[in-house]
Amino acid sequence: MVEKMKDVKFVIVTGLSGAGKTQAIWSLEDQGFFCVDNLPPTLIPKFAELCAQSEGKINKIALVVDIRGGDFFDSVYEALESLVALEIKYEILFLEASDETLVRRFKESRRPHPLSPDGRILEGIREERVRLGEIKGQAHKIIDTSNLTNRQLKEQIKLMYSSNGVEPSLNITVTSFGYKYGIPLDADLVFDVRFLPNPHYIEELRPLTGDDTQIQDYVLDSPVSRTFLRKFYSLIKFLLPHYVSEGKTSLSLAIGCTGGRHRSVTLVNKLVELLDQKEYNLIKRHRDIDQ
Repeated sequence: MVEKMKDVKFVIVTGLSGAGKTQAIWSLEDQGFFCVDNLPPTLIPKFAELCAQSEGKINKIALVVDIRGGDFFDSVYEALESLVALEIKYEILFLEASDETLVRRFKESRRPHPLSPDGRILEGIREERVRLGEIKGQAHKIIDTSNLTNRQLKEQIKLMYSSNGVEPSLNITVTSFGYKYGIPLDADLVFDVRFLPNPHYIEELRPLTGDDTQIQDYVLDSPVSRTFLRKFYSLIKFLLPHYVSEGKTSLSLAIGCTGGRHRSVTLVNKLVELLDQKEYNLIKRHRDIDQ
């Protein structure tokens, strides 16, 4: 069985209710994954064995396991240990969002939270965060969907899991943000670039963003900016191979300025331009560019 499963991509999708697991599984299904939603965790090892008997016909599997399983969900950790004992390599994709975002989504959908059928949505969300804390700690990839549309989430999933021959060694999400709107929850590394020249104080530049050449020229055309970019790129290039050697498959890197429209956007664009697109799977996000 181990031999039959060694080339199988096995993804367990979990996370907070309302965070986008349905969109994620749809995206994976579009990419040829055999998907099962709300599978009781106790059945995961048996399901893996059945897939192993498909003689290679099923080589991409995605299972959604979440709190809807009720008491069955608590057996997920035992199921994961069984996969390890069977030498089946798996990956956990965890989706989350802010309390405010989740409350809004539940109100818009008019659906009850699975842990709060009486309508106390926020209490259900907080209880769910506690119950999912352990599996989040074991996750290989974490996506904060607070500021993602359904389309953006599906595109991000596609970039993470699409197979086009040689797979990149590391999935890197590079996000620009504004400190006034908060630090991205899923960031592994956060860099503050508020010390760079600020176009906000130039009247004709203020309406533009870091996607515009005029802003890029203004931000990068100073000795401080050029020195920082050189050292910053050198640091990132130094770190990435070490993350890969430690078995890390995804990295979330966030660059912030005050409003998230000028300096951080410029630096994110420049970093993505400098990094090797063939060696790494790069996902670029400008979270607050339209704020």
